[in-house]
Amino acid sequence: MSTEILNPQLNTPKPEFAEYEAQILQRAEIALRCAPFTVKLFADMAKLGVNLRAIAGNEGIKNQYLTSSSSLIITENALLWLIQVGVLRREVDGQGITDSFRLTPMGHLLLDRWQNDLRFPIASFSDRLQNFWAQIQISRFL
Repeated sequence: MSTEILNPQLNTPKPEFAEYEAQILQRAEIALRCAPFTVKLFADMAKLGVNLRAIAGNEGIKNQYLTSSSSLIITENALLWLIQVGVLRREVDGQGITDSFRLTPMGHLLLDRWQNDLRFPIASFSDRLQNFWAQIQISRFL
């Protein structure tokens, strides 16, 4: 549900993003910390779509998108989890879904917290356990 406020310059309604529940933001934040990606990847995704092949493997290391080398399937699974928690979305073109990813409004909000850092904060054991449990809980309903 979006609320509208008047834009004082144009006197027209301006959409305002709804607030996110703390639990949703916390789950997304933990998912980001547990993912093998750098802040640079998300900063680039904030501007334009980034192709899966540019993120995975040696290309991902070269582009400074990964913290350590990761196969195409592992990288895609991590990106798909970030879609499920609301941080990312797949780009769509005239022919359908592409292999490129972009940030959602929630992704932009979370990126603002770490924009000046090279890496996300290191995930604790508890964070990793929570992230794993959340993935299991969601996958039960797919």
